[in-house]
Amino acid sequence: MSRYKLKEVKDRRDLRRFIRFPLDLYRDCPQYVPALNADQRKSLTSCSTLSYCERAMWLALDGDRVVGRICAMINPRYNEIYGTRRARFGWFDVVDDFEVASLLIRRAEEWAAERGMDEVHGPLYYNTLGKQGMLVEGFENVPPFNCLYNYPYYNDFLAALGYVKECDWLQYKVRVPEEMPQKLIRVGERLLERYSLRELDIDALKKDRKQVKAFFDIYNRSFEKSVHNFIPFTDEEIWEEADQVIPMLNNRISCFLVDSKGGIAGFGVNFPSISGALRKCRGHLFPFGWIHLLRALHNCETIDLMLNGASPEWQNTGVSAVYHNLIFDKCRRAGVKWAITNPQIEDNPAVKVWENYEHEPYMRRRCYIRKIK
Repeated sequence: MSRYKLKEVKDRRDLRRFIRFPLDLYRDCPQYVPALNADQRKSLTSCSTLSYCERAMWLALDGDRVVGRICAMINPRYNEIYGTRRARFGWFDVVDDFEVASLLIRRAEEWAAERGMDEVHGPLYYNTLGKQGMLVEGFENVPPFNCLYNYPYYNDFLAALGYVKECDWLQYKVRVPEEMPQKLIRVGERLLERYSLRELDIDALKKDRKQVKAFFDIYNRSFEKSVHNFIPFTDEEIWEEADQVIPMLNNRISCFLVDSKGGIAGFGVNFPSISGALRKCRGHLFPFGWIHLLRALHNCETIDLMLNGASPEWQNTGVSAVYHNLIFDKCRRAGVKWAITNPQIEDNPAVKVWENYEHEPYMRRRCYIRKIK
């Protein structure tokens, strides 16, 4: 008989234990970046995506001690778009004990099968912008705040449970050049003149709800064919994300390009790295966590490249050269030395853009999948 038992998370006490478990598990791991507890609580209980998604959470217990956690999810919009019957798992953390991992994963599979699903994949979030992709390379590095970190043994456990690779995402560490490659400068200058492109003031964007909505509509259209497992935002999700992200943007390291009619042609959404600050916060914004975050937001030595792309009408025109010129010029003036790229699917031709700069592999992430019927 197993010494471990599973408990479904149903009350506030267990939710608090679910959220805080990684803080104990990774206490001595210098690479782990904890999320803010309040953000986790909202994601698990009241985010807009839960208006149409289904989810369940479990704790693995050794006596009264938490030794693992998992969240199983079903996104019906995903299954409709891709013609699948898939559930997904996330918030998967476990001590170095295969029995615990097996109990958690198998329970998530049972839950999925009871609801008519025939495959399970993950680790994923409800939709596309959340933390996803199990780390398989780059364990020595600190991830951006919006990316997962896990111990290497997680991958061994999933492989032993019959999970195989669905896809990999790659991240790079890019050195901000002292001078932009002349080829990119020439291309960028020609395109600016030819298409009458100009930079949009981000402070003006923040006050223009119509333009903010237009940006997220472009985000939906830009990535629906290039991002694996992409799920377009609903209007409710758009405004929830906009209210969180747009106020944090500034002209210092981000840019939006608009055409002669004021339509968004390209965009580069970037943030100063706050991973170190979040480590100091240990899940709490108060009483002093906000001080660490405020300091980090003013230190641009390393930045995270969050969303960089072009509207569908401007893809394959070379417009990326324009916003790369603008962003890296801003970075030099802001004292940025390094940029960490957002995860990009390994077969996406867009990853080749980093060949124009001094760069090195930083992390590789994997989505696993298994048939359960």
